[in-house]
Amino acid sequence: MHIIIPARYHSTRLPGKPLADVGGKPLLERVYERARASGAQHVVIATDDDRIRRAAENFGATVCMTAAAHASGTDRIGEAVTKLGLSEHEIVVNLQGDEPLMPPALIRRVAETLANRADAVVATACHPITDAETLNNPNAVKVVCDGDGYALYFSRAPIPWPRARMAGARDAPIRALRHIGLYAYRAGFIARFCAWGPCPMEEAEQLEQLRVLWHGERIAIYVAEEAPPNGVDTPEDLERVREHFMGS
Repeated sequence: MHIIIPARYHSTRLPGKPLADVGGKPLLERVYERARASGAQHVVIATDDDRIRRAAENFGATVCMTAAAHASGTDRIGEAVTKLGLSEHEIVVNLQGDEPLMPPALIRRVAETLANRADAVVATACHPITDAETLNNPNAVKVVCDGDGYALYFSRAPIPWPRARMAGARDAPIRALRHIGLYAYRAGFIARFCAWGPCPMEEAEQLEQLRVLWHGERIAIYVAEEAPPNGVDTPEDLERVREHFMGS
């Protein structure tokens, strides 16, 4: 597998986030270390910013410079795949540049899930939801799978609706799955995905992965036993991650 880490300098809540210091290293380097520990054949950082390029090259990473106008990390990865000349059947993992605590084993499992499912073009992960608060949180994306482990739908809504529990049976199981934002793609599929453009249900939910299902393609799901640690979206997240590496 190949891992591509999309990284941009500008962030609404944390400008310069990839270069924020985390235990004496840039946040991006911590993510890069997780990628390398997964056993990936090749790890590349895709960016449009020279500050990120210089920092990444300083810690020994391969960098692919991309256009600044990309609307999403997937679009940036699409350009990188073309520039790197990857063959259409190779597996590419999209590891976000703000996930310094993503377990390397989980990265491998998602890539292996795609490798073992020839009829899928994408693989991703989820974990069981055990509390009603998470189920009802629109920022916690839910996924419903079929009996063979393929995604039927992703939503910010509480799906499947636990009718018995909501009717007052507090001991009734929730049986819901929270999506983990880690993706593996077949390299040849990424260009098709980017060329399609957003679909109606993707725009309604603001969930890019729904574009795959809208066009009739399959997403294989790996169910992890527990959630990985959260990434870095806020200043509070950054402090939490700094504390983790100070204690490690």
